Amino acid sequence: MISTRHANRPSAATGTPRRTLLRAALAGGAATAGVAIAAPSAGAVDRRLPRPRPTTPDEALRELSDGNRRWRTFREQHPHETETVRQALVSGQHPFALVLGCIDSRVPPELVFDQGLGDLMTVRSAGEVLDEAVLGSIAYGVLELGIPLVLVLGHQSCGAVAAAVEAEKSGEELPAHIQYLADQIRPAIVHSVEDDARVDATVTANVARVTGRLTAEPDLAAKVAEGKLAIVGARYELGTQLVHRI
Repeated sequence: MISTRHANRPSAATGTPRRTLLRAALAGGAATAGVAIAAPSAGAVDRRLPRPRPTTPDEALRELSDGNRRWRTFREQHPHETETVRQALVSGQHPFALVLGCIDSRVPPELVFDQGLGDLMTVRSAGEVLDEAVLGSIAYGVLELGIPLVLVLGHQSCGAVAAAVEAEKSGEELPAHIQYLADQIRPAIVHSVEDDARVDATVTANVARVTGRLTAEPDLAAKVAEGKLAIVGARYELGTQLVHRI
């Protein structure tokens, strides 16, 4: 996890708290972005302008659900791609959700949830495997940008999960760094079923395990306890394009 023990000490050069410098540097001036990205006025929604940002876990979940409904019914809006939005985002970002997903090319979060520029912060690793880089990225999104929702997104027919299941069954070592992925997924393997059913059950179990590990992180747990953050597990079905909670 990112340590924040000394984050608020002033910088010797500027007298500005280090946390503020970090936030400004990595978020691109997020403190002023709210002025640049205005909510649309009442009446008909102008798709050229950003929609109002979800600010609570429930609002964020609702927006993702609505976006996935548009995606699977072929009614995508492809929001927040215009020149106006691109220029507004130069001054900062306020993503409303962080999606930890697999690297699978069939499950790009921005498409699956019909979101655009500045909407989602995405972190992707094979099988949603956690390491220090992934944990640090999630912590940054929550602690520095105030993102109210972390969604752990597994998916049907996950190759990383299948590889972990097969490696355990065969006892063979996987090449290069792929064995690391299998070792991380191995504790989630479901042994009560066989073959394809084992892979499918393990996809769900792995999401639940990763979600549990994130919930146990002290800094994230504190945000959950305050009602400022939800950490939710879900999976994407390739056949139906439906995202559902698990």
